[in-house]
Amino acid sequence: MLTATTNVRARTMVPSPLRNTGRAAPGTIWLQHISIATVLMVLFASVCYPQPPTTTRDREVPDFTVEVWGYIVADFSARVWTYFELRSKLEKGLPALTVTDDPAEIRSAELALAKKIRVARAGAKQGEIFTPAISVEFRKVLLLEMNANIWATIMDENPGEFSYDINDTYPKRKPLSTMPFDILVRLPRLPEDIEYRFVGRHLILHDTRANVILDRLPCAIQCSDCNAPSIALKQRTCE
Repeated sequence: MLTATTNVRARTMVPSPLRNTGRAAPGTIWLQHISIATVLMVLFASVCYPQPPTTTRDREVPDFTVEVWGYIVADFSARVWTYFELRSKLEKGLPALTVTDDPAEIRSAELALAKKIRVARAGAKQGEIFTPAISVEFRKVLLLEMNANIWATIMDENPGEFSYDINDTYPKRKPLSTMPFDILVRLPRLPEDIEYRFVGRHLILHDTRANVILDRLPCAIQCSDCNAPSIALKQRTCE
């Protein structure tokens, strides 16, 4: 972040022909306003990620190369936000959940919301959010970022593959996979309480507020430079 701020200031500091008069040139003032606004935007973006990124062991400072997603990001985001708005409407008819440490109360609130979501999304199938076109672009980006260390991070607490349908509950007994920072910064941002998670090699969208699996991207990851036999086996058997 310090690098981003420094670069912005460096670009906006231009010589002023009125330096010796005690007055700043109009163009300099305008550029200073842009500098402040840009820095605020960068800072805001860095603290507003709903799903906290996790750093990997071998890349303390990732390469922030911009991926050109084109219209795919707009399509994906529209689908996710449509769901988010639906959930927000469904929550209005439910009792407000206060801050509590009671697991039974939390579970009751989850089940009530999940029930309404399943009714509203009755008939939801795999691919309604991860459409074929969106899936292609996600796999491309994930392939670019994958290496042996990132793969190991993902698989460390990965629950492995298990049977589930869209709109099913994510099993409480199953762990949640770690999402490496290098992966999260490449993917489109998600609304509050919706997260990316890996189940085996598959990428899912998980609504953590209702504990519901929203969609699934099958065989989302592969590792071209991973030579471990266990990795090769998983890649051959992915369906």
